[in-house]
Amino acid sequence: MAENKSKKVKLATTSADLLADQLAQLKGIFPEVFTEGRVDFEKLRMTLGDIVDDGPDRYTFTWAGKRDAIRLLQTPTRATLVPCREESINFDETQHLFIEGDNLEVLKLLYKAYFGRVKMIYIDPPYNTGNDFIYRDNYVDPLGAYLQLTGQQDAEGNVLTSNPETSGRYHSSWLSMMHPRLFIARQLLCNDGFICVSIGEEEFVSLRMLLNEIFGEENYRNTLLVRRYDKNLNRQFMESGLKTLNVGAEFVVIYARSAESNLNPVYRQASETRKSLGYWKGFWNAPNRPTMRYELLGVTPSTGQWKWKYEIAQQAVDNHKEYLEHYSDDLSLEEYYASTGESKRFIRRNPAGRGKNKGVEHWIPPSTGILRSSNWTGSAQRWL
Repeated sequence: MAENKSKKVKLATTSADLLADQLAQLKGIFPEVFTEGRVDFEKLRMTLGDIVDDGPDRYTFTWAGKRDAIRLLQTPTRATLVPCREESINFDETQHLFIEGDNLEVLKLLYKAYFGRVKMIYIDPPYNTGNDFIYRDNYVDPLGAYLQLTGQQDAEGNVLTSNPETSGRYHSSWLSMMHPRLFIARQLLCNDGFICVSIGEEEFVSLRMLLNEIFGEENYRNTLLVRRYDKNLNRQFMESGLKTLNVGAEFVVIYARSAESNLNPVYRQASETRKSLGYWKGFWNAPNRPTMRYELLGVTPSTGQWKWKYEIAQQAVDNHKEYLEHYSDDLSLEEYYASTGESKRFIRRNPAGRGKNKGVEHWIPPSTGILRSSNWTGSAQRWL
C-alpha cells in the first residue's frame, strides 16, 4: 500500500506586496524598460517620449509627508484577521462580514482576495474638524510608525488626541491618512465599479484633488449635496455678527473606477399632477454646439444649441401638427400620447414665448418618477 504523506502548506505571513504587483503590471506593458529587475528611468522616458513632463512648472499635487504615505502603502502588513464566533450570528451560514480593525490594515488583508471584485465602496472618513481625527493607541508597526509621522502618536505609542487647525501639517496629516486607503480601495473595485466618499467643507477641496490623482479626473462623476441637520450653532453669535452661515449640507463625492462604469437611473416620486399631466419646456440649451443650431419653426439660435438633432426635432414638429389637425378636438395631448404607445415626441412654438428659445418648446410627458439629480438636500446625511 502506498504511503499517504501529508503535504506541508506554507502560509504567507504578510499581506500582498502592492509594489511588486504594480511593477509586474508595468513590466507587462513596458518590458523593455527593466534592467536586472529594476526600472531604467532613462529607457522609460525614451519609451514614453513627449508624454513625460518633468519641468519645474508642471501641474502637480503634493503635501508634506506624501512620500512616507506612499511608502506606508507599499509596506505589507503582518496582521491577521481573527474570526469571532462567540460574537457572531450564524457564523457558518451568513453572507455578510463585519470586520473591526484599522481600515488600512484590513484593506491590505483584503487586497489579494477581493482585487477587482467590488462593485461599490462607500466610506465616511474623518472630516478633519479638529477633534475627530483620532486613532487607537494599540496598533503595532508599520501603522505605529505612520501615526508618529503624521503627529497622531508619540514615540511611546501614546495617542495625541486630535489634529487641530494649529497643527503645521493640518491638511497634510489628513491627506497622508487618506491616500493609502483610497489607493487600495481603487484596486478592490471592479472595472465598472464606483466609490462614494462623504465629506464636509473642511477637506472637500483636498479630497477632490486626491481622488483626481488616484482615480483620474476624467472618472469624476458627481458631487451629491446632502442635507445636514441644522444645529443653529451661530445663533449665540448673531448680535456681534456672523463669520459664516450655518452649515446646511454635506457632500458625497462619486468617482468611477474607469470609463466603463455607468450609473443606473435613480428616480424620485413624482407629484400627482406630474403623474397625470405633461408640460411644455424650452427646447434650447446653453452648451455652445454650432452643429446643433438649425432652423426650427422659424427660429435659428445664434448661440447654444437645440436639444435634439434635426431629424428627431423635425419629426416632433410634424407629430404635434398631426395631433392638432386630426385629434385635438377629441383627445388631450396626454390621451393621444397614450394611444400611440407613449412613443411620440412633440415640439411647438408658443407665440408668447421669449428668451433664447423664442417660444420653441418640447413636451415632457407624464411620469411616475422623476430622474434624480445630484441635489439630495431633501434627504439627511444619515439616510445614506
